[in-house]
Amino acid sequence: MISLTGVGKTYPDGTVAVQELDLDVRRGELVCLVGPSGCGKSTTLKMINRLIEPSTGTIRIDGADIMDQDPVKLRRGIGYVIQAVGLFPHERIVQNVMTVPLLYGESKATARQRANELLDLVGLNPGKYGRRYPHQLSGGQRQRVGVARALAANPPVLLMDEPFGAVDPVVRVRLQDEFLRLQRELDKTVVLVTHDIDEAVRMGDRVAVFAQGGRLAQYATPAELLADPADEFVADFVGSTRGLRRLTVTRLDPGHLEPLDGVRTGDLGAAIDLDSSLEEALAAMLREDRGMIAVKDGPRFVGVLTPNGVHAALRASLADLENERESAAERPATPAPGPDLEK
Repeated sequence: MISLTGVGKTYPDGTVAVQELDLDVRRGELVCLVGPSGCGKSTTLKMINRLIEPSTGTIRIDGADIMDQDPVKLRRGIGYVIQAVGLFPHERIVQNVMTVPLLYGESKATARQRANELLDLVGLNPGKYGRRYPHQLSGGQRQRVGVARALAANPPVLLMDEPFGAVDPVVRVRLQDEFLRLQRELDKTVVLVTHDIDEAVRMGDRVAVFAQGGRLAQYATPAELLADPADEFVADFVGSTRGLRRLTVTRLDPGHLEPLDGVRTGDLGAAIDLDSSLEEALAAMLREDRGMIAVKDGPRFVGVLTPNGVHAALRASLADLENERESAAERPATPAPGPDLEK
């Protein structure tokens, strides 16, 4: 869906913000750009919608070169969410969300209906919040309005620059969960900039780690990134607790559960869902102060998870990554296309 080939940005004073960047984002994928301050991640995001013009290389969205498109029309077709939200302070919330549909020529009635639907989608009752002004909302609520406004034109691509960075940690987790729910429902192609590695591995289908000087240090799934950092910089950035972070990206598997034999379901206490992460499972186990936690698939108990099961699941995830690497290494390279003999 989004393809960056040899993309670089060098400013007139010689500062290199991004260098020779090759990056692809598949349709419906959520990719996180993460790295220290000044590493070029926000510059990369802004080059995708031409808020910053690239110095070299090619950026394509759905196969079309962005440099062949009118920048204003290009931006209207891309949702954009920033940390500061950027709501119009003297307009009511519903009017803020109506802005983009009105720019596209929609009637006020249609734009208002769309705005109300989107406010409801992001968890803000339009009857309660639609007539308020931005200053009457909390930071987290304003951020939700920013997401609603970015979705107002139903764009296929959504760019997000530190969207949850200005709110407190508890609200941030709730917003992350809410956005992941929206992403599963709407299936947008999302590029999200963050400085927080925990946010990146929690939210991203893939994570691009940038180093100083605008160099792409590693581009991988969260599980690959945590299990096998590409170099010392990535290992240091991910941190010494990356083993614990792997708990957030490893899902439960029925093969790692102990059977219910001899265990009465009434004695199990709280239960977790089969689609939980190991982090959620371990947290529940500690809350219950038990040596095991019950696991349910819908209404049905399917087994119990013990600390041995957690360990087995982590070892299995590493083995799966190793098998994937070996398969990729053995896969024959795609041959270059030959000449067209019909010409």
